[in-house]
Amino acid sequence: MLLKKQTVWLLTMLSLVVVLSVYYVTTPEKTTTNITATEQKESVKKEVEKTTTAKEGQAKAVVTPADDETFEVARMEITDQRNKLMEELTVLMANTDLTNEERNEAYETVKQLSELNTKEGILESLIVSMGFDAALVRADGDNVSVTVKADKLSQSKANDIIRLVSDEMEGVQNVAVEFHPKK
Repeated sequence: MLLKKQTVWLLTMLSLVVVLSVYYVTTPEKTTTNITATEQKESVKKEVEKTTTAKEGQAKAVVTPADDETFEVARMEITDQRNKLMEELTVLMANTDLTNEERNEAYETVKQLSELNTKEGILESLIVSMGFDAALVRADGDNVSVTVKADKLSQSKANDIIRLVSDEMEGVQNVAVEFHPKK
């Protein structure tokens, strides 16, 4: 009975590997639209690097035109990076050669990444409910960067976003808010 279950499990995993391999082989390369969105996102990053981070209670606003695809591409890249890291940590957790302490550390990191993804998603929803067309929240340690798509700049809305992020994410030192006008 146990041998049959193992055989079924093994065949299922092998078929999954085959399906994923076919998918990756047949997936087309980046389209020009994705390259344009990526280039636009990189220009936004360069602009952000030029500005200083927001001080407590104040926001530094950056104006760069953006479309919905830019937000989607950025979110997908963040998600992909975290998923790869979580996958590597999951492999570490399954490694019996490591000590229990090292495996527990990997588990805690996976748990923290999962919680971070959830908090970012909640914050994006809350920010969109404040009247913005789109929002992207990126947390990196003690720093949080929020990008919103809006008609106009408003210092009071930026401060509201900073307060919301500070309330939802404990231990945040710096919150930077970027506004991108609609196209």
